[in-house]
Amino acid sequence: MTRVAAIDCGTNSIRLLVAETDPETGHLSDLTRQMRIVRLGQGVDKTGLLDPAAIERTLEATREYREMIGRLGAERIRFVATSASRDAANRDVFVDGVRQILGIEPEVIPGSEEASLSFTGACRSVPTEAARPMLVVDIGGGSSELVLGDASVMQSISINMGSVRVTEKFLAHCDPAAGIDAAAREAACAWIDAQLDEAEAAVDLRAVGTLVGVAGTVTTVTAQALGLEMYQPERIDGAALSAEEHQAAIDFMVDQPIAVKAALGFMPTGREDVIAAGALIWERIIRRVAARIGEDGRELGKIVTSEHDILDGIAMSLL
Repeated sequence: MTRVAAIDCGTNSIRLLVAETDPETGHLSDLTRQMRIVRLGQGVDKTGLLDPAAIERTLEATREYREMIGRLGAERIRFVATSASRDAANRDVFVDGVRQILGIEPEVIPGSEEASLSFTGACRSVPTEAARPMLVVDIGGGSSELVLGDASVMQSISINMGSVRVTEKFLAHCDPAAGIDAAAREAACAWIDAQLDEAEAAVDLRAVGTLVGVAGTVTTVTAQALGLEMYQPERIDGAALSAEEHQAAIDFMVDQPIAVKAALGFMPTGREDVIAAGALIWERIIRRVAARIGEDGRELGKIVTSEHDILDGIAMSLL
């Protein structure tokens, strides 16, 4: 057995998985999963730069993770940075800081590799009997990945469309005590739909057998749909819910004041102000997939939520 450490540094959060792995079977046994919301990508869409305070927040979390990795005795480490780091002109400042802390070379990976790693990780949660091919959707803070595949990736695209980016573009002016107003919701949805128009040139949504959602937006929406009082990954992982159940939870995240969402037992601190935007992205994807499947006379079945995602893919790449 080999112990590995995977770090996924996105636009909104930085996450750690330390797992014991069996190289022969590829099986992962989690030793710890951690998440810190650091908002590394704050303002990147507007300025093209990582904010110094955001860099320091993220490096402080990296130092904390270094201590955990040392205590658990991980033999191999991989640090992957995604959307915010790809977009920032001063990313070398951040990369240098990570290198000094961990003693390894952090990787700023392209969207295509991010999509592939997300697909590999998500497959751990999907029942073998689920209709194929699967469309794995990973909604991040700065980008979203749509990956169509069966045993391996068939088609994929990474779109510069995430919860932080959409919030900063369309929702930041909304009254936090009143939810998202109709005009802002309409403008955001129109922009999201335009991004999905382009995505369809790369990914055939008519072919989808099962829709699978991963990462924080979808798991948080699923927790609301399940009526959870606290975050329970064992109930969220593999949950199969209808489009209508997801829509009710999405509407809640869009319509409720930020304070109400912050008080939810399953809402991580730092996600409450961007979950509305993430939920709208998820809504538009669900509706688009259902419409395309409907054109072929099929209905969208239960939507599967996976707690396994790019973190698991990174860990498995270390085998």
